[in-house]
Amino acid sequence: MRIKIYFDEDVPSSFANALINRGVDVITTQQAKNLRQSDAKQLLYATAEKRVVFTHNKRDFILLHKEYLQSGKEHSGIIISDQLPTSVLLKRFMKLWFSLKDTNMKNRIEFLSSWR
Repeated sequence: MRIKIYFDEDVPSSFANALINRGVDVITTQQAKNLRQSDAKQLLYATAEKRVVFTHNKRDFILLHKEYLQSGKEHSGIIISDQLPTSVLLKRFMKLWFSLKDTNMKNRIEFLSSWR
C-alpha cells in the first residue's frame, strides 16, 4: 500500500496541496487539530493513524526515532527534509513515494536529500 503522510506543522501548505493534487493521501497538523502539540504527540498521532510523519525538524525526530527503537516501540516512519522550494520537495518526494510502500517505512527514517 502507498505511504500515507502526516505533515508536521512546519511543512508549507503549498507542498501539501501539490501532493494532494498528485493523489497522495496527506493530512496536516492543522486538519488533525494538532497544532502546537509536542513532537512526541505528533509521532503518536501519526502512528495511530498509520501515517508517515514528514518534517523539517531533524534533531527532535531523530531523537524520537532512537527512543522508539531503544524502548521497543514502533512507528509508521519518518521522512526528514531540509526546507526547500516546493518544486524540489515535490520531485524528491514523488521518487520516494513511487519507490517505497508503507511496510518499507515502518520504524524507519528517510532523508529526502537521498532522493535526488
